[in-house]
Amino acid sequence: MQKNTPPRSTIRLTRRGKLVLVVTGAVVAGTAVAVPLWMIRSGEIARPASLVIPEGWRASQIYAAVDKTLALPAGSTKKSLAKAHLKLPKDAEGNPEGYLFPATYPVPEKATPESLLTTMARTADKKFNGAPTAAGAQRNAMNVYQAVTVASIVQAEAASKDDMGKVARVIFNRLERGMPLQMDSTINYALNRATLKTSSNDTKLNSPYNSYQRMGLPPTPIDNPGEDAMRAVISPTPGDWLYFVTVKPGDTRFTADFAEHQRNVAEFNAGQKKASPSK
Repeated sequence: MQKNTPPRSTIRLTRRGKLVLVVTGAVVAGTAVAVPLWMIRSGEIARPASLVIPEGWRASQIYAAVDKTLALPAGSTKKSLAKAHLKLPKDAEGNPEGYLFPATYPVPEKATPESLLTTMARTADKKFNGAPTAAGAQRNAMNVYQAVTVASIVQAEAASKDDMGKVARVIFNRLERGMPLQMDSTINYALNRATLKTSSNDTKLNSPYNSYQRMGLPPTPIDNPGEDAMRAVISPTPGDWLYFVTVKPGDTRFTADFAEHQRNVAEFNAGQKKASPSK
């Protein structure tokens, strides 16, 4: 940790989190994207013709959506991973997080959890292992799996598509300076939650996904990023930023100055208190 790095207990890099809402029984992180409505045939309920996987969904959310789409008991899709034999990078060690590509997938009549997961993983392999992505990862001194991990953080942290390149730059600047990432999204992943509030106790969590206590990247991606997030990682916006906070919707502030960041966070905190007055 460099001397100009603020104490971990003093301030968090970002106080953002992804709001969660429920759509047709599946949890959607930050975006209201619905799984297609059940089709009615001859008075009977049939499975949907397609399955929509939004950008930023975690693997656990995708498993639940597949279970619901195929009318299977909860947990069936996760249990099917061993039989799916997904094409994943060696670094993934069998964990498909980050490689279940967000898209709209057809659901054939004979679809199974293994077939749907295989299609998602194959799509990710095609998207991520092309020459532009590999070259972009190399430019930033990392392999493709690490680039997907960064993209997953960008997907979780950026308030908008326009912010993604700047968030990616903050991550790279911090890694280059030997600073902890201090991303609330990685703690949210470890705790399987989505929240705007991260406490001091949360930052002391004993987890490899605690980017306040652990240096470098988390061991795996923390969600399944889309193409915009990957583009931001392979071509991050130029800048010297080390901090950012979304003060209010549409107002994310990036800075290299810690004192300025403190003022931005104070404004964010004041807005949160005003929005949620104590009873």
